[in-house]
Amino acid sequence: MSDLVNRLSHAPSDHCQIAPAKVGVLLVNLGTPDGTDYWSMRRYLSEFLSDKRVIDAPAWKWQPILQGIILTLRPSKSGEAYRSIWNNELDESPLLTITRAQTKKINAALTAKYGDNIVVDFCMRYGNPSTDSTIRRLQEQGCEKIVFFPLYPQYAAPTTATANDHAFRTLIKLKWQPAIRTVPAYFDNPAYIAVLATSILEVYATLDTKPDHLVVSYHGVPERYLLEGDPYYCQCLKTTRLLEEALGWDDGHIITAFQSKFGPTKWVGPAAVEEVARLAKAGKTNITIVAPAFSADCVETLEEINEEIRESFEEAGGKTFTYIPCLNDRDDHIAALLGIIENELQGWV
Repeated sequence: MSDLVNRLSHAPSDHCQIAPAKVGVLLVNLGTPDGTDYWSMRRYLSEFLSDKRVIDAPAWKWQPILQGIILTLRPSKSGEAYRSIWNNELDESPLLTITRAQTKKINAALTAKYGDNIVVDFCMRYGNPSTDSTIRRLQEQGCEKIVFFPLYPQYAAPTTATANDHAFRTLIKLKWQPAIRTVPAYFDNPAYIAVLATSILEVYATLDTKPDHLVVSYHGVPERYLLEGDPYYCQCLKTTRLLEEALGWDDGHIITAFQSKFGPTKWVGPAAVEEVARLAKAGKTNITIVAPAFSADCVETLEEINEEIRESFEEAGGKTFTYIPCLNDRDDHIAALLGIIENELQGWV
């Protein structure tokens, strides 16, 4: 750490070394296993599924099931899903590759404007790079203030809240805590909606015929989360409405659905995997699908949507299935994220 710090000119010779004060911007995404092998997947799934924000059953009841049955069988299946989308060139998940690319572009833009006073980094809620290690690294670089940005457009307890929880768990362990601002949900941010609409129109412009429907698929949550006050479901519906307004489509062309159901609990719906099959059986054999709840393509989009949900559609008689990629590191998306970040930086830079 000594090469990162400057000694205060007025301090005594034995004074501790302190890095020049800076502001950190920390982008946070869900997580990624370190590899697709059984033990890497087991470690990742154990951390993920042990999170009380994700599975809130009592530990005495849930952990024996998780550590016994689920983590014996599921790592192999999940590893297979990850292998089908794995970035073999870099030996990492696409989510890690894309989040790094987003960070690089945001860092370049903020450095060009504010110089070395800003430090941009990224972390994962589950897996590596960990939230704890990254916050500590930012602090070692002199970041006394950190904008903590969960990259989830819609707020949900199992995504945004658990990311924030984990950041504050790190603060509990620090003698000198940096000030932290957590970025709120941005599902209704006009720039985000505009970029989302543009990405859809760009794909539609390449198609020979207009699809019968655009399915807007969000990651699902148990229905009781909605009843207990989680705003996620309502924010998803509002995202669809704002997107519909931006596109100027009010003819029922857009259909909202939810994916990734897990366990026997009733989840919000309709389920995307069932909805696309229903459309195909009803003669709607040409559809597009987009996933606005994800800021970067990941296993839930590249494997679940573009493989499992596509298969459900085609087996039910569907002919043309077009997946519209997440916004990832496209320049207009980066510009929208920068606008959100700079709003949170007010008074700090």
